Amino acid sequence: MKLYATLIDLLDEARGKDREIRFIDGENDETSVGFGALWDRAIALLGSLQARGMQHGDELVIFSTSNQSFVVAYWAAMLGGIVPVPVAVGISDEHRIKLFRILRQLERGTLFTESALLKRLLEFSKSREMGEITAILESRTVLMSDVIPGDSGQIHPASPDDLAFIQYSSGSTSDPKGVCLTHANLCANVRAIIESTHWQEDDRSLSWMPLTHDMGLIGYHLSVMAAGMNHAVMDTNVFVRRPLLWMIKTNELRATQLCSPNFGYKHFLKLFERKGLPDGTDLSCIKLILNGAEPISYDLCEEFLTALAPYGLKRSTMFPVYGLAEATVGVTVGNPGDEYSRVVVHRHSLSIGEPYELAQAGDADAISFVKVGNIVRDCEIRLTDDADTILEDGRIGHIQLRGASVTERIYGDEEATAGLFTDDGWLRTGDCGVFVDNQLVITGRQKDIIIVNGQNYYPHDIEEIVAQIDGLDLGKVVVAGATPSKGQTEELLVFILYRRDLESFVGLADEVREIVGEHAGLEVDHVLPVPKIPKTTSGKVQRVQLLNAYLDDEFAGVLAEMSPPDDVSEDVDDDSLVAELELICREFSKDRRIGPDDNLFEVGVSSLTLTEIVLGIDEKYPGKLDISDLFDYPTLREIADFMRR
Repeated sequence: MKLYATLIDLLDEARGKDREIRFIDGENDETSVGFGALWDRAIALLGSLQARGMQHGDELVIFSTSNQSFVVAYWAAMLGGIVPVPVAVGISDEHRIKLFRILRQLERGTLFTESALLKRLLEFSKSREMGEITAILESRTVLMSDVIPGDSGQIHPASPDDLAFIQYSSGSTSDPKGVCLTHANLCANVRAIIESTHWQEDDRSLSWMPLTHDMGLIGYHLSVMAAGMNHAVMDTNVFVRRPLLWMIKTNELRATQLCSPNFGYKHFLKLFERKGLPDGTDLSCIKLILNGAEPISYDLCEEFLTALAPYGLKRSTMFPVYGLAEATVGVTVGNPGDEYSRVVVHRHSLSIGEPYELAQAGDADAISFVKVGNIVRDCEIRLTDDADTILEDGRIGHIQLRGASVTERIYGDEEATAGLFTDDGWLRTGDCGVFVDNQLVITGRQKDIIIVNGQNYYPHDIEEIVAQIDGLDLGKVVVAGATPSKGQTEELLVFILYRRDLESFVGLADEVREIVGEHAGLEVDHVLPVPKIPKTTSGKVQRVQLLNAYLDDEFAGVLAEMSPPDDVSEDVDDDSLVAELELICREFSKDRRIGPDDNLFEVGVSSLTLTEIVLGIDEKYPGKLDISDLFDYPTLREIADFMRR
């Protein structure tokens, strides 16, 4: 595979190929743009941006609900030496505040967005009296609707060491970290990905991952374009609303290359178990489904492969990988064609510097980890102890990297940059692992990062949100993430220092769910009372003790007592339709009881759970309710009245 010097060279060569990008925005809503047309549209948009005064070194924050607009803007900036900064559009306060923090950080940033999004951002900033942000939004925004493609823009001749774009950390409610990637970083990783996956020009890819995510943008746009393959980009919201469309379109397009993190398989299977796929669906075309971005569940992989085997999906398609934004995206990859495998170990044998101990699947202390392959080309990996000393094979260690695809800095943050690297220049990934059968196994994280739906969150940020509740403070709240031995995705846990009766705690637990859902857009799996918060002698919270107690089922009795009763026949609304909607909600909302007059946006459930509730209603009453209707009818009683009308 050719090593490009810059991304401009990559697009320049790609535009001569008879290939296209298909944008899937609905079941019957698709558009296609050829590689050559993409170059022309990007050059025209660049001319318009330059006419507005933008120049080499400026930053363009791309904030759009349209994948097609995103791609054109991304390449327009790239061709002009303008630094694209992708930022995801979300519905929670956390997403808006993250955008505002990024705009504050950037030295010469301009927001490129849609009028409806700008209106909502301004309403939010003014309601919170954020004068500085309001001024930035009003003076440094370019609306997509106002941009008329002009004369061809002037291409800025990039060099390999030039900053290509900035990947901002996802999910954190603290100051986001901007990972700076050069053309050399990107081109080296693109080549490594293509060679490791054995991608060819006659392959076809389909991805629903957001283009603001490194797997979606670098893995399934830049890399597949460099490989010269046709590729389709499905709107993530379309997948969330219509998960079965993922495999329906795979069959229709004969896609060979797919991807998804854990939560995608789980979300797909929930509807698949109810409806299945259309007769005649043939998935034998699939060669690889890259599985990464969050801890990989072996049981979930098995469930997915078993469910789709009757449609021709081969076991060898499941392709676990490991990567991180600070190393561009791809770090370890398996061997295409091999079936994935796992190792089962004792959960308490995972200390740094110690050898792991094998266990039997099903043992109480057993935990399984999926093997994620070996290092890609132009990158090195080592496992070390806490003093950065290299460990012998078979011992759990800190994963450290160096190589052509590793970033050199965090945007505008010398302290964060220094903390990324060891004294001898190796990148600290923050992950821990071990090599088993010459493949890397990720055993956990050094830092207390929680991964929810492929996004990273820091416990302290969520703890600060919970501490806003009257009677609580940071010393009484501990947030952690856990993956139970029989679980498939990471759970978000909130431990509260509480010594009163359990009955009165239920109301506090509801408040916790509501405030976390409102401010962070996250759904809390369990809120647990504890009589004491374990700390070290220096006062540092020992999250691992609380996590081990949870994983050892020490809270089983408390959870059982707090759970809604199984028999709810006497605890439903008099209105039969409202009562039916309540029962549908209970199927998806875990141990959170949603009442007839509760605002669905304020009860502490995630947008993904809201979508699952709407899908459940749609299954019972096809075509009566869309996810967008919830904004006008946010309670079950209002939804019922709307559906009857």
